[in-house]
Amino acid sequence: MQEYTKNIRARAKALLDEGRVEVFIGYKKGSVPMSNAPVLIRDPAEADLLYWDSNCALNLCNWLTKRTEEKIGIVANGCNSRSILNHIAETQIRRDQLFILGVPCKGMIDHRAVQRAVGHREILEITEAEGVITVRGNGFEEVLEKETVLQKNCAVCAHPNPVVYDELVADPVEEREGGDAFKEIEDIESLDPEEKWEYFSRMVSPCIRCYACRNACPLCYCPTCFVDESQPQWVGKSTDPVDTMTFHMLRAYHCAGRCTDCGACERVCPVGIPLRQLTLKLNKDTRDLFGWEAGLDADQSPPLDVFKPDDYNDFAM
Repeated sequence: MQEYTKNIRARAKALLDEGRVEVFIGYKKGSVPMSNAPVLIRDPAEADLLYWDSNCALNLCNWLTKRTEEKIGIVANGCNSRSILNHIAETQIRRDQLFILGVPCKGMIDHRAVQRAVGHREILEITEAEGVITVRGNGFEEVLEKETVLQKNCAVCAHPNPVVYDELVADPVEEREGGDAFKEIEDIESLDPEEKWEYFSRMVSPCIRCYACRNACPLCYCPTCFVDESQPQWVGKSTDPVDTMTFHMLRAYHCAGRCTDCGACERVCPVGIPLRQLTLKLNKDTRDLFGWEAGLDADQSPPLDVFKPDDYNDFAM
């Protein structure tokens, strides 16, 4: 995907030069391997900072919220574009403000999977070719098949191409067929209630309440998060297991019917909690109960924002 970089830089520079956008939101190369970071460009001369490879996994929609007066250019792959539609539907941004530069996505690599593949050796450089990545450090070089180190959400992604855009930087990529995005959820659903509680309690037990998952999530833009409320106080600030579970469950429910499975929450977690398992369950439920998939239509609100007379209602029986 590095071949996209040249086109992204050229289009961003042109858009800024022509005054079609006032700011361009994209990614820049990280200071250490696998750590590309969001960047906002206002000067056309800085367009060469923009970069694209398989480490552009943080969701850029965090930088769209409440920018109601600016003309904005933004890079968007499949999950970013779906989050943009969410933001439009939730009146965080207007479509006519945006120039969306669509990026057909071939998947992001999981930095933890790459590190596991090379053991405890320090990674100093990563390069990509079609279908493989090469990892180098002091005294070693490892060639890995990209498919074996993809982020889990990318491995089952049904929308690698942008669902909304003004221009594409390359031809669309082939979409995956036959994958089951909810297989791991179905395995958990087969457990009895006690086993489920034990499973999720064990899953979130390493949490240090750093809120990196919340801060990386494009859906968490409330002026005051429920964890920061003091009157009333909904959840304690400690790492007490009850407070920790309450935080994760309430945050997941806040994302119900809205999550595009971008994987940002899981990528930034410093202790490696598989947070997608919570939001995936709710994505599966909204699909099964309401026939809904988030981020495909800016004119439709998520199921929990609307009421239809024929909605599933057994929960109230």
